[in-house]
Amino acid sequence: MATDDVDVIVAQWRRERPGMRPEPMAVFGRIYRLARLVGDGQEKVYAGWGISRGEFDVLAALRRAGEPYALPPKALAAGLMLTSGGMTGRLDRLERAGLVRRTPDPADRRGLRIVLTDAGRRVVEESVDAGLAVQRRILDALPPDDQARLADLLRTLLATAEAGT
Repeated sequence: MATDDVDVIVAQWRRERPGMRPEPMAVFGRIYRLARLVGDGQEKVYAGWGISRGEFDVLAALRRAGEPYALPPKALAAGLMLTSGGMTGRLDRLERAGLVRRTPDPADRRGLRIVLTDAGRRVVEESVDAGLAVQRRILDALPPDDQARLADLLRTLLATAEAGT
């Protein structure tokens, strides 16, 4: 198997610090690099619909919520691991673009709900397939059984990381 930049980094640490155990760098270095490369590819694809990857995430969360495609801002922010300020910025841009609208929450007089507009639904329906194609192009380098195994392994690591926070 060919070596990559991460192998070089790990080897350099082993040479410079023989007692160090740099094996985690081999895993997380690749996860970080892969996430960045795939994320950059998705960002380029979503730009074709006039949205960023972060804005796509908001639209997708609303679409996945099912009809009436509406959620409170706090639920959106929590699901996307955003601060209220970060969520407000995304919602402002999406609302200006006509992809979402803020409406009063019928269950809470003081609250709001963010509703996916028809235009927003069209954008997310079209762009989700394009974003998946970017991911699929990379993941298809592995056979289906390995893809499933990788998903299981990453689920275990994510659960461990989330339990530690």
